[in-house]
Amino acid sequence: MRISASIYSDKKRELSETIRDLAAHHVDLLHVDCNDDPSVFEDISKIRNWCTIPIDLHIITKTPSNYFDLLRTVPVEYVTFQVEDLEEELVIPEDITGKKGLAIITPTPVEAFDRYSNFDFILIMATIPGQSGGVFDAVNFKKIRDFQQKYPSKSVHVDGGVNGEVSFILRNMGVHTSVSGSYLFNAPSVGHALMDLTKRTIDSQFVVKDFMIPLSEAPAIGEASSIADVLQEIENGKLGFTLVIDQSETLKGLISNADLRKSLIRTNGNLNNESISQIMNPEPLVISEHATVNDLLQQIKKYPFPILYLPVVNEAKKATGILTFVNLIKGEI
Repeated sequence: MRISASIYSDKKRELSETIRDLAAHHVDLLHVDCNDDPSVFEDISKIRNWCTIPIDLHIITKTPSNYFDLLRTVPVEYVTFQVEDLEEELVIPEDITGKKGLAIITPTPVEAFDRYSNFDFILIMATIPGQSGGVFDAVNFKKIRDFQQKYPSKSVHVDGGVNGEVSFILRNMGVHTSVSGSYLFNAPSVGHALMDLTKRTIDSQFVVKDFMIPLSEAPAIGEASSIADVLQEIENGKLGFTLVIDQSETLKGLISNADLRKSLIRTNGNLNNESISQIMNPEPLVISEHATVNDLLQQIKKYPFPILYLPVVNEAKKATGILTFVNLIKGEI
């Protein structure tokens, strides 16, 4: 996951000093907030003389067309317009270069992107725009999943409340870029904050239930399902496994691609010779829905083998969702 440093969040230093520090620490992008203020393009022009870090420009305006000539004169690598403030139709001319994004605040549904599906990414504002140091709103975890399901080829960017813990969750969800401002500049150093955002974790505020894929969206079958049902559910889920649950949603086991492969070997290629209970793993590794991010990491570290997914259960051992770690790789691309 790329880190986009919100340059105006550094209130203590001159802009040139801030940029030099960020360049020295090899930050991925420079996030520039433009609240209907064309003078930020003067700053962008200066930055171009100081470093080669890509510019991530977020424009809040009623009239995007006022900025098109500026974007032609001072092109940026990423430009995003805030949808809630628009009073004219947003049609970005084709000769304006860079990736295009649409920014939405937490109350705005991801369906707002439908009119702009030719854009490259969505920017989800997880706190109130313009307010530095806000707390990430957990409802945005579901918005990220919803958008990824609807637009799997589009990127997700997130701005607001991203600390070390939230950063880990976002990386796990396959988020492309997270914007960091106050967290980055209020740390003992930019380097220290970047380490937290990309590798370490801090005290947990969220639990697995906040960001898991809920059971309603997870691949799952009943104990009486056929082999065809198993194969179809694994195919539909596109995660390489399916949960096995009873009528009360108690977790009975898990069937993965590896379990099917073992069954094929046992039966000389005839899966119909075995029942669901014979194929499934009746004691899969699980995680509690109330586990914190740190609990999750500590549990994963105990295993001597890689973990690709974990069923999530409640106190009654009923399945409530799943965690999958395949997006950790996607988020780094």
